[in-house]
Amino acid sequence: MAIVYSPEYNKHQDKFHIENKARTDAIMNNLSKQSFFNKLNIIAPSRADLNHVLSVHTPEHVNFIDEFCKKGGGNIDFDTYATSQSYQTALLSAGGSIKASKLVLNRANKSENWAFSISRPPGHHATSNKSMGFCIFNNVAIAVEYLRKTYGLERFCIVDFDVHYGNGTAEIFYNDPNVLYISIHQDPRTLFPGKGFIDEEGAAEGKGYNLNIPMPPGSNNTDYIWILKEILGPVLKEFNPQILFAEAGFDGHLNDPLSRIELTEDFYSWIGQYLIEKHPRLISLLEGGYDLKSLANSSLSFIVSMDPYLFLSENKNEKSNFTDKFSHLQINKSKIKYKFKEEIEKEYLEKLYISSEVKKILSSIKDNFSPYFKF
Repeated sequence: MAIVYSPEYNKHQDKFHIENKARTDAIMNNLSKQSFFNKLNIIAPSRADLNHVLSVHTPEHVNFIDEFCKKGGGNIDFDTYATSQSYQTALLSAGGSIKASKLVLNRANKSENWAFSISRPPGHHATSNKSMGFCIFNNVAIAVEYLRKTYGLERFCIVDFDVHYGNGTAEIFYNDPNVLYISIHQDPRTLFPGKGFIDEEGAAEGKGYNLNIPMPPGSNNTDYIWILKEILGPVLKEFNPQILFAEAGFDGHLNDPLSRIELTEDFYSWIGQYLIEKHPRLISLLEGGYDLKSLANSSLSFIVSMDPYLFLSENKNEKSNFTDKFSHLQINKSKIKYKFKEEIEKEYLEKLYISSEVKKILSSIKDNFSPYFKF
């Protein structure tokens, strides 16, 4: 496994904004306390080349961000900021998605079949010509286009479990039948960006390849696990992607200040295990999550879920190269509890109530997408 991270992400910083460096610091500090920390392969990214960014974004948009930051930055819109360092940091964040992708595609052994880019600024709201929703460039889209052009891959699937619909990712691939975008998010009638309804299915040749699962406020682990098992299994099997991306947002946690979904760490442990079982090559990219404790613990559960046996067999004599590279983090090893996917499913799916509203959502999805997939 590999973690792609750099403290250089901290240069995109506004301490008064909810999307700030405390987020990645919380994740990395929590990781550093774990007994398996020395086993993690933590790799620094390099900035994405301009041509990679321009494969997704318009020259006008890229030039605007560059010039805006050179002038000192400020508010791009009502909720998205940039500093004098944000253009270069956004290139680094995009580069993190490329680095994670290359690590998985070029893996030397089976244990390197997943990578997690813990980067910021996030990306899934950025459209081809606009920064929004805390996002500047669309990291996953840049990675997809890089793999398409460099490795000749043809079929991609992106599973987005951020609590907000990734309108930017959806827009970029809306007409593309070779990129299946699946997003589970809070009902867009109740949350930014106000898009992501079931009937937003894609267009032209891409119709049927934009699959939205809008969940009612108050949805919990049971609701999410039940509906995702009903949808992801058959759809992934039929589409048969060559690579699987996860836009990993942890803002669906019940303690997150920006949402009304009620997930816990158990869901993030389950989704990590489920995705890595469904596809041998998984690339995860950090998106949202704004309660720092919940973000740290949920991302930890997600990371551990993808390779539990390595983490559960401790070797305390190994030396971490990460400590030398990023010495600002404090090492204080501790243990965590791990739950297997089957244990989580038994706890949340046996004899627990699925609301009629969630059942209706599944029925509507099956009706809308039955021309494209067999459920």
